[in-house]
Amino acid sequence: MKLLKLNRYNLFIFLAFTIIGCKKSEKEVESRVETLPYYNEASFTPKWLNNVEDLETFHKVSSFNLIDQNGKSVTEQTFKEKIYVTDFFFTTCPGICPKMTENMVLVQEAFKDDPEVLLLSHSVTPETDSVQVLKTYAENKGAISNKWYLVTGDRKQIYDLGRKTYFVEQDLGQEKEEDEFLHSENFVLIDKNKHIRGIYNGLNATAVQQLIADIKTLEKEN
Repeated sequence: MKLLKLNRYNLFIFLAFTIIGCKKSEKEVESRVETLPYYNEASFTPKWLNNVEDLETFHKVSSFNLIDQNGKSVTEQTFKEKIYVTDFFFTTCPGICPKMTENMVLVQEAFKDDPEVLLLSHSVTPETDSVQVLKTYAENKGAISNKWYLVTGDRKQIYDLGRKTYFVEQDLGQEKEEDEFLHSENFVLIDKNKHIRGIYNGLNATAVQQLIADIKTLEKEN
């Protein structure tokens, strides 16, 4: 009788660890491809490029000059030879931004000790999101200085970056007026050569895990 109880106990432990192991495996997301594609327009149709000449003329992040939460100038040179994730938000946003920020914190945590990976969040209400406002927000959210840059600056420059450089909005084929508000839940992945390599729903936990996996894949590129 004792032997039977012991066997049942061992079976229970075995099943418990099996279930735990399966759950852990389900959470470990891997890249869907060995090499990430490139993107150059708002439909985010993947392009597979190997030719150096093609890459030289392919769409890249344009030059910019903004100010971060510490009052320092942030330009495209800040991200030279770096992989980075970018998004667009505002500090008083009551809707999607808090969740996006929570998920950006997860990305920061995954790469907090990795100097090759940075984060860049643009305020779409720069007229109210001053340096001090961004600094307070960054401190409250746990943003690490020189790892996660929250930036403000010229509104037109920020909106042009969002719509013409990163293609973060999903209203394909619809021209936007300059005064129309920019609001998007997307995270965009940029490689060390300023090329767009992925777009992800910043509200979706699975998409964020996929982003983290794709960053690791991108780091393996020469």
